[in-house]
Amino acid sequence: MEEQTIFIGGRWRHGGGNLMESHFPADGSLNATLHAASLDDLHEAIEAGERAWRDPDWRNSLPHARAKILHRVADLIEARVDELAHMQSRDNGKPLAEARGLVMSAAGTARYFAAACELLEGELPTPRQPDLLTLSCYEPLGVVAAITPWNSPIASEMQKVAPAIAAGNAVILKPAEATPLMALELARIFEQAGLPAGLLSVLPGKGSVIGDALARHPKVRKISFTGGTTTGRHLAHVAAEKLIPASLELGGKSPTIVLDDADVELAARGICYGIFSSAGQACIAGSRLFIHESLYAPLMARLLELTRGLRVGHPFAAGTHMGPLINDKHRQSVQEYVELAKREGGRVLCGGEIPADPLLSRGSFFLPTIVEGLSNNARACQEEIFGPVLVAMPFSDESALIREANDSVYGLAAGIWTRDTGRALRLSAKLEAGTVWINTYKVFAISTPFGGFKESGLGREKGIQGLKAWMQQKSIYLATGNSVNHWCD
Repeated sequence: MEEQTIFIGGRWRHGGGNLMESHFPADGSLNATLHAASLDDLHEAIEAGERAWRDPDWRNSLPHARAKILHRVADLIEARVDELAHMQSRDNGKPLAEARGLVMSAAGTARYFAAACELLEGELPTPRQPDLLTLSCYEPLGVVAAITPWNSPIASEMQKVAPAIAAGNAVILKPAEATPLMALELARIFEQAGLPAGLLSVLPGKGSVIGDALARHPKVRKISFTGGTTTGRHLAHVAAEKLIPASLELGGKSPTIVLDDADVELAARGICYGIFSSAGQACIAGSRLFIHESLYAPLMARLLELTRGLRVGHPFAAGTHMGPLINDKHRQSVQEYVELAKREGGRVLCGGEIPADPLLSRGSFFLPTIVEGLSNNARACQEEIFGPVLVAMPFSDESALIREANDSVYGLAAGIWTRDTGRALRLSAKLEAGTVWINTYKVFAISTPFGGFKESGLGREKGIQGLKAWMQQKSIYLATGNSVNHWCD
């Protein structure tokens, strides 16, 4: 591909920063080159955003006008679904079928927030005073920062950009350094849909440079970040210093629990999907597996059978279940965790190595891996690996299970497999997780809030709550009578 330009304040031009390269994780081939944004580019984008969101034509636009833009965005995405899925796959190595699902999810997100901004209403609280009416309404924050990860770019970016635009803000989008292509393509789509210039800028570059400067800029009034907990903690400090809101969707080490009455086939297939789809590169991946001892042998036998049957291959090949990891550096990190698990006493039941297939030798591939023989306090059970590595542990006592499932700095998600719905609901109430799946895993609805407990983050995305998170609430008091205040008589 030719060298790409970036989108700054409504203009396409070369960035003022260093040359960046985007590579296809399946074979290392070059996708595109582009110059990163510079600090001057960032200031230009923020000033353009400040003017754009304050422009009366945008500030006073009715909700249906913003909704119309988002509906156009959804139409444009759906018209190009296969092309965009191919681009998403080139960007981060996801199999085409999975990439296509993410593209359609992005279109659905745009449609949901188009509807949500039209349905959002103010409030009319009832004051306990005569001759007084109180109103409460929601207004945009201004220029906001959206910093996104590399594992599901188009879906993650739309989850931030769509509600922020629906709320009336100007968005500065900083995509992950490894995956800039989808964010730039979304900018083209929003531009084609009629979004006024300046309301969206896309600034690729290093997080430690562009991301940090964006978060610290005095005119940025909110930080929304999806990524690692260490970076999230740093951004939380920046937001606290500025006294601005932050939405942080961070890491996870999610427990999956199989109770003694579970359907073995249903559980095995759900567990396999929950950890090995996206090659395990998902914050909500079900990476800690707790199985009741009475089902441990049959469930593990079926799970190993399914895992060994997974097709690890080129993202464009039909029937591929798992594509490559994002790059060789990350694959090395995953492999080091497997070696650590062995040193901690773990037994690798399958996988744990690079595929032997010579056709995959140029890509960052790693086999789906299952480890047993570890206790929950092992590092492989406590630290986020962010790859296709599952640690299986038997349990017998449910009270001890709950303690171990919650024994983590993370609290993003959890899964429960049982035929007893009441038992599942009682157990879900005891789990410290922002999302609990029962007899399913890794399914989402844009109308349902998503976020984490503990070090898995702050705030929520999705749903009406996710739209209000990009707004600030204003209360108005209106005296309906003519009573004079006699305090100063």
